[in-house]
Amino acid sequence: MKILISSCLLGEDVRYDGANSSIAFNPKFPFSSKELFMDILCENEIYSFCPEVAGGLGIPRNPAEIVNNNKPFIVKDENGTDVTINFLLGAKKALDICKEENIKVALLKANSPSCGNIKIYDGTFSHNLVDGQGLTARLLKDNEIEVFNEEQLRELSKFIKTNK
Repeated sequence: MKILISSCLLGEDVRYDGANSSIAFNPKFPFSSKELFMDILCENEIYSFCPEVAGGLGIPRNPAEIVNNNKPFIVKDENGTDVTINFLLGAKKALDICKEENIKVALLKANSPSCGNIKIYDGTFSHNLVDGQGLTARLLKDNEIEVFNEEQLRELSKFIKTNK
């Protein structure tokens, strides 16, 4: 199965702080999760993608949060710079890849203003999580692409087995 995966989860240094969110090397994940992740990587066709970089933002960059999560969307960085267009462009490019390659599932970074599929930061830069979706996760879901995060590897694995 073809899977779009957040580049940071694959160990690419594309996060806002210039680091990554590697599942394989993150000590917070038990070995069983790492093993399941490696099985997913080895048994499927992987498309690495970072919507924020694809949308034109650099590495490193100032942290950004969604200030308004309903149209019109507003995403600002911690200095108040409006970066909405970058997030929207990155989301559109992710959708384009999924459509071009017939990708029906994505594994995206939890809590991200682009990739979060269940929770996102509240837009106040106070580390408070609220229910919501990042712009890329929302656009993919709106186009019938299943979205999982790194805490949902078992669910992703079940989805893959059921939909092969």
